[in-house]
Amino acid sequence: MIAHLRGTVAGVAPDGAVIDVGGVGMRVQCTPGTLATLRPGEPAQVATSLVVREDSLTLYGFSSDDERNVFELLQTASGIGPRLALTMVPGIGKKGAQRIVLEMKDRLGPPGDGGDVPPRAPRRAPSWRDQVQSGLVNLGWPARDADQAIAALEEEGVISAADGEEVNVATVLRAALRKLSKQ
Repeated sequence: MIAHLRGTVAGVAPDGAVIDVGGVGMRVQCTPGTLATLRPGEPAQVATSLVVREDSLTLYGFSSDDERNVFELLQTASGIGPRLALTMVPGIGKKGAQRIVLEMKDRLGPPGDGGDVPPRAPRRAPSWRDQVQSGLVNLGWPARDADQAIAALEEEGVISAADGEEVNVATVLRAALRKLSKQ
């Protein structure tokens, strides 16, 4: 098993990244949160999980060992494959989530309980604004245009994160793309 990759980020796409490890470009499928932390040309380390199928070897990347452990644990629930486990929250309905919680309640430990894995310094989760801006830049839009689109959406009231509400990054990204495509 490949436990982690450490190298230089060669490229970032909407669903994954390429990390240059000793001259070999390793493609990893990543969560949006992990992708938001990766910048082309900069060093990076991602925890990984290798999924072996009859016709493919797919490497999944995560910003922490905890994320990887939950990803692997989720796949032990019936009907949950690696793609669904990677996009767990937006890709599952209420009944499916309830079933998974019931099946997993005895197997999940407290956060950070990775066995003999040494503790890591906590990493600041990227804000929704950083994630949307990074997504737009990775799709080829200049950072200035991405920031202007996000600001315009806020002014129009499309985005509201009042009282600690979470912003749906995918929804904001789609709205920003629509706004940029009209320019």
